[in-house]
This record gives sequence, C-alpha cells and structure tokens, in this order.
Amino acid sequence: MPTSKAIQDVREQVRKGYAQIAVSDRSRQPGENGTGCCGPSSCCGQPQAMSASEIAQTVGYSNKDLKDLPSGANMGLSCGNPVAIAQLKRGEVVLDLGSGGGFDVFQAARKVGPQGSAIGVDMTPEMLAKARHNAEAFTRTSRLDNVEFRLGEIEHLPVADASVDVVLSNCVINLSPDKPQVWREIARVLKPGGRVSVSDLALHRPLPRAVREMVAALVGCVAGAVLITDYVGMVKKAGLADVRVVLKPDYVRALSDFQDPLYRKIASRLPKGTKPEDFVTSINVEARKAARRPVPRSVSG
Repeated sequence: MPTSKAIQDVREQVRKGYAQIAVSDRSRQPGENGTGCCGPSSCCGQPQAMSASEIAQTVGYSNKDLKDLPSGANMGLSCGNPVAIAQLKRGEVVLDLGSGGGFDVFQAARKVGPQGSAIGVDMTPEMLAKARHNAEAFTRTSRLDNVEFRLGEIEHLPVADASVDVVLSNCVINLSPDKPQVWREIARVLKPGGRVSVSDLALHRPLPRAVREMVAALVGCVAGAVLITDYVGMVKKAGLADVRVVLKPDYVRALSDFQDPLYRKIASRLPKGTKPEDFVTSINVEARKAARRPVPRSVSG
C-alpha cells in the first residue's frame, strides 16, 4: 500500500497535468483540436496525432453522440464509451467520476431526461470551471437543466450513500493512487441494485520500470494502470457483483498506429520486439451492487 505522501504526490501530479490541459484547451479557437491525455495522449500542449473527434469515434461514439455538445466538452480524454454500455433509463441519477469538461455527463443527461440527473465530480478546479461553463451552453441548446458538477476526489466522493443509480467513469480510475478506495466509494454511493459502467486502461502484463516512472505516462493514463486480474479483484473486493470485463484493444492500437507522441515514448522504453498494445489495453467494466433482500414477514400462528 503506498504511503500517504506517495498518494498525495501522485494526486498532485495528476491534478497539475489536467489543470494545464483544461487551461490549454480553453485557449484554443473553435475547430482546433483539443489537448488530450487519455485520448490524444500528447499531454499538456504537445502536438497530438489524432483529434478529439477521431479519438471519440475510435472508442465507440457515433456522430449522433457528438452532435450539439458544448464546444470543448469533448477534450479527447476517452478510452471507451461507458454511456453506451450503461443502458441508461429515463429518471435515473447518474454519477461520472473524473468528469473533465462534461463530455459524458451531457450525454448521460440527454438519456435520463428532465426527471433524471447527471452529476460530474472532478478534483481539478480548472476542469470544473470549464464544465460549468459548458453546462450553461448545454442548458441553452438542450433545454435540460439536469446537470451538476462538484469539486471532489474520486477516493472521497461528495455524494450521499445509496443515492446513485449508475456510476460512469471514462479513463480516470487508472489515475488514482488508491484504486481500491475508489471502488469502495462507488459501492457506497450506489443504490441497491445500482450498476457501474466504466471504461479504463489495464495491463496484460507489468510495464517496465522505465515506463512506470514517466510522469507523462502517469498523466496519460498508462503508468498507473494495473493488471486486468488485479482490476477485477478490486471491484469484487469492494462488494460489487456480476463483474464483466470486455477488452477493447483497438484504442491503444490506434494510438500506436497514428504515432501518438506519448505512445512513441512508451514504445522506446519497451523491450525490443514489443509494442504498447502488448502491455496496455482499454477495457469496459460492468458490475452491480446487490439489491436488498426483502425482510421475510413473520407468520403468526
């Protein structure tokens, strides 16, 4: 288990990296590619190989999904499409961990409708400011007033116990220095019978030390990833059931093929003859919190 200082150091590195992404992206003109990390992973202002839209389409978002979103909501930070696999229903309460500019929150809000709500939590004030600005545009165009963004850490969610129907997260949990605590928090905030839909990065096999120690690879969602078997173990240990993991290798393969700057650096530190996709994969994770069993009524004689 990492020390409290190590946990805080990792958290501050991630916070600093994503603050810079938020500010850099905000300064771009309409039509320019956003700066990304877990998507176009050339973090923090470096040139990127794929646009935010190309990344989103690669991981499963349709043109319809991307239509009419606030400008800058899609920052290319996705490694999957958790909204698509969540099968959201009208009236549900949805929570997105590490919500960034609000990309998945706005899509969830459309699906749950005016009787439902979509809440985003992010630990970076700059991201939160961006998301709240985007929310104003979303409300104007959609006429939906069902989104909210809260400042907080995903290890300590500012959300009440058993208050959420669905938890989403898109390429964020791998960034946490205390992933088991994140999953315990997910289990805490879910209603009985509530479900989880997460897209993330995980490992087929351990990364070389030279990659694990790269700050860019940490912020870029690679260095903090864990083995798939360990990932499943954390979910189950948190008390969630019906855990299902689907590997989505196309994401990492696409970034490697497009010569993404971060993935080029990672490849240069891998054993000869191996590629990033031999180590890293995108995954979809689904799970459920057990429903409360009805209390049997006593039968008097």
